[in-house]
Amino acid sequence: MGYPRKLTRRFRAFDNFAISFTIINVISGIFSAFGYGMAAGGPLILVAGWIAVSVMVLFVGAAMAEIASAYPTSGALYFAAGKLARNHRGAWSWFTGWLNFVGQVGGTAATAYAAATFIQAFIALGHPAYEPTGPRTVAITAVILLAQALANTYTVDLVVVVTRVSVWWLAGGVTLIVGCLVVIPDGHRSPAFITHFVNDTGFTSGVYAALLGLLVTSWTYTGFDGSFHMSEETVRSTVNTPRGIVRAIAWSAVAGLALMLALVYSIDDYAATAAASAPPVRVLVDGIGTGAAGLLLLVVIGSMLFCGLANMTSNARQIFAFSRDGAMPGSRRWHTVSPRTRTPVNAVWLAAGCSFLLTVPGTWSHTAFAAIISVNVVGMYLAYGIPIFLRLRLKDEFRPGPWNLGRWGVPVARIAVLWIGLSSVLFVLPHALPITPTTFNYAPIALVAVVLVATVWWFATARRRFSGPVSYGSPDEVAAMDLI
Repeated sequence: MGYPRKLTRRFRAFDNFAISFTIINVISGIFSAFGYGMAAGGPLILVAGWIAVSVMVLFVGAAMAEIASAYPTSGALYFAAGKLARNHRGAWSWFTGWLNFVGQVGGTAATAYAAATFIQAFIALGHPAYEPTGPRTVAITAVILLAQALANTYTVDLVVVVTRVSVWWLAGGVTLIVGCLVVIPDGHRSPAFITHFVNDTGFTSGVYAALLGLLVTSWTYTGFDGSFHMSEETVRSTVNTPRGIVRAIAWSAVAGLALMLALVYSIDDYAATAAASAPPVRVLVDGIGTGAAGLLLLVVIGSMLFCGLANMTSNARQIFAFSRDGAMPGSRRWHTVSPRTRTPVNAVWLAAGCSFLLTVPGTWSHTAFAAIISVNVVGMYLAYGIPIFLRLRLKDEFRPGPWNLGRWGVPVARIAVLWIGLSSVLFVLPHALPITPTTFNYAPIALVAVVLVATVWWFATARRRFSGPVSYGSPDEVAAMDLI
């Protein structure tokens, strides 16, 4: 790929799968956004939306996996965009990289914010007088981000082990939660309950509310580019990286559907559950009691912390690679590698700092979490879509890697691009009525600000010095630089 090897290949095939499976993290995604889905579509969209979006995401993941096999680098999406573009390679690469950056930061921020919310829900179970507030949520989020940054700085080998453990934690957690909700409650909703539609968004259009409800599943399925970003640290990356992407999505689809059905059929008082500060917690308490719910909530919180740790690991690799090509302010600082751990430590702290800044509106906004999710979903999927679109334009000129879709590559890419276009437009629209400073969707502002800065910077200076991914020399010259 034209780069000297600076990162150690310590990830096996299972580890590469684990990073995306952990970031997708169906427990974290479903529990953090379940309440929003109860208002935007209800059981019908929670279940049907999960199935429909899972299928669409498999198309996106398969199209990305084919590209990952051809270009297995930490730069991932922006590197591929620069290589797949027929012209204006620098511009395609530049904007893909910045969208990927803001999406990754949104994912790291949203996961830490969700964990902070559920930590407070756990505290409230034992101390009913405790009142979760915006400032408290942001403060706990800051502590979580600090801990995850320290782990990525000083205990990198432990991070690899934790990533492996997280797969079994998630699998065991889903099995435990589903099992408890199936066996313990005295009764469940009738099978027809999954056809129940709810629109409490404030919008009169049921179709619009239903589309907004897809945010629950779409938010869960972000971050599977983590396998792509870890490819320089993965053995046999041209095969193990694409397999990691597709397997992570497929297994998440199955586990997530089981968890979603268990939660939906265990809802007791719908109105009271939807009005709760953490609706899934109310489902657990009503179904299995406070004590057992508290234990399961620890499983949920652990899953969110695992997810956040993996998110930050992937986020730092994207920053490292983008800076390696001189595309970020202070690039020389962000692509340095620790001589002790062989990891981009400075990039880790930049990821943590930017993620915290994105959570600050949570001190006053009730819809801050939905806005952070939207930043994550739109930024990531636009970054996913650009290289897939460019690969689509190449058609038969695309040179696939060992893992490829053959003649299905073009039709799969077309469906992926269509879905990305729809979801990206949807999630920058208003999420609730009436629109006030506390309900306003801040995602468009954050995204426009990033795109505007990137555009101004591009035309001011970057277009004259950034032409896309940098080549450090011939294969022999690059090999001589490895791990220096």
